[in-house]
Amino acid sequence: MTQRFQHIAVLMGGTSAEREVSLSSGRECAKALRERYRVTEIDYSGDVAALVGVLTGPDAPEAVFNAMHGRHGEDGTVQGLLDLLHLPYSHSGVRASATAIDKAATRKLFELIGLRIPIGRVVTVAKAMTALPAPFVVKPVAEGSSVGVHIVREGDNRALPTDWSFGQEVLVEAYIPGRELTCAVIETADGTPQAYPSLEIRPRDAFYTYDSKYADGGSEHLVPAPIPAVIAREIQTAALVAHRALGCRGVSRSDFRYDDAVQPGAPAGRLYILETNTQPGMTPTSLVPEIAASAGIAFPALVAGLMEGARCDG
Repeated sequence: MTQRFQHIAVLMGGTSAEREVSLSSGRECAKALRERYRVTEIDYSGDVAALVGVLTGPDAPEAVFNAMHGRHGEDGTVQGLLDLLHLPYSHSGVRASATAIDKAATRKLFELIGLRIPIGRVVTVAKAMTALPAPFVVKPVAEGSSVGVHIVREGDNRALPTDWSFGQEVLVEAYIPGRELTCAVIETADGTPQAYPSLEIRPRDAFYTYDSKYADGGSEHLVPAPIPAVIAREIQTAALVAHRALGCRGVSRSDFRYDDAVQPGAPAGRLYILETNTQPGMTPTSLVPEIAASAGIAFPALVAGLMEGARCDG
């Protein structure tokens, strides 16, 4: 691999609900990147002036590995700042980031390009519990890592948690029974997106919660997923279509529900796309590194490849 940069910054932390996940991702990536680069770690705490000072000071990095998650990290905000500073950065740019973080906007795009999505709508918090018949899922419109996700089943108490703090609008979607699948798209050295075999997540809890994602032993992962070949092809095609339609760069991970019940006209069951992540986690229990490893891509090579694909739109 041709090395474009010598000194890079790994940007992590932030002020979103996913701060701790970002710090874990950032530290793992910085450790791996030190095999090839001089690395400056930046724990962003919300002080934009201080961040700009580090990025433009006398020991400024040549490029940035973006390990931020959630608001301001993967919603186009920090991407726009780096564009203004003319600093190349890893992962997706402003447009893809801003669209993908917005679940309502992403649903509209997926529907337009013919991808199957669950029935759903954006409503106010006050109407969330009457928007659809149970079972259904209530999600913040712009959060990741299953933060704030609330499943309502028949007979459950029809109320959101009292500490709900994710805005006055929510996405309510029909709950899709079956299996949890995810598919990573990783770009090759020449920028060609490639979809990798899907991974099935079997959470220890009834649902793939935040704890299931990041706690040791929180879930069992099977890669490649033990699914029919027709569904395996469908999930890779859908992940590639989503990556390209959103305009993602470097890497993305699309999440799916697979209703494997035999239905008329769908003898292998039905696949539904839920969302696409432009800043997938890079923690020790994260999915993209595991998928890449199953294909023979070691973690240092994965993050170095993302770094060497860095660019900005400024």
